[in-house]
Amino acid sequence: MSLNKLTPKNEIKIAQFTVAASLLLTASGAVQAAPVFDIGIPASWSCQGSCGASGADGVVALAPNGGSNYAWVSSSGGVVGLSLAGVGGSGSPQNGSVLRSGIFNASVDDVLRFSFNYITSDGAGYGDCAWARLLDSSANQVALLFTARTTPNGSVVPGFSMPAPSVTLDPLTVPIISGAPVWSPLGSSSGTCFNAGCGYTGWVNTSFSIASTGSYFLEFGVVNWSDNNFQPGLAIDAVTINGTPVGAVSVPFTLLLLSSGLLMLRRRRNLL
Repeated sequence: MSLNKLTPKNEIKIAQFTVAASLLLTASGAVQAAPVFDIGIPASWSCQGSCGASGADGVVALAPNGGSNYAWVSSSGGVVGLSLAGVGGSGSPQNGSVLRSGIFNASVDDVLRFSFNYITSDGAGYGDCAWARLLDSSANQVALLFTARTTPNGSVVPGFSMPAPSVTLDPLTVPIISGAPVWSPLGSSSGTCFNAGCGYTGWVNTSFSIASTGSYFLEFGVVNWSDNNFQPGLAIDAVTINGTPVGAVSVPFTLLLLSSGLLMLRRRRNLL
């Protein structure tokens, strides 16, 4: 939008932007935090392999308690050798990807929450898997929060030959919604299915109580097992610690930028 002349149409847009900003304020005047992935993956987060942010896409709708985008990690376009060490039983990991949050601080009994949706085009016989881990500031594992794995029946969390989850799950069991999943991050595997067990879980909510005060990373990963065909992926949203988004741009800073921009526009209009 040019600053040389503010048309009525542009002023309407500014007014709508101002109203949207005001809706971030509660009745008491407190500022609410922004959703984590609404403007993409935060700069403090890092990815190895294939990661991104997306709105509703195919079988993966927006998370009920998330924002207008969710993050995802997929084995399609992944890196050979990225896997969850020491688990999985027979077979071997192939191409995988890892998304890791920026470092964040937490105190004893703080509650970590996030939602996930596991999607796989690979079925029985190929135990593709996804996981989430809590790491300390030196990137050592503090807790293996959950694993999700292709299985033809029963709960895909944790899946066969995988450890029990540390998080509390809602729902407590996670069956697959069967069928060839259509989802862009799966690449050429989108809309395909190999054998029973293909599909997606739908959004699953988790909670985990922090045991020790410290600084942490949160890691999400996914890996193709035994071959590099028929890709799996993981969608993630609503990542918070005690209700505060992990790694998102804070709303006070966002509102500061917004108010500064509006002030500049108003000054420019007054000079015209």
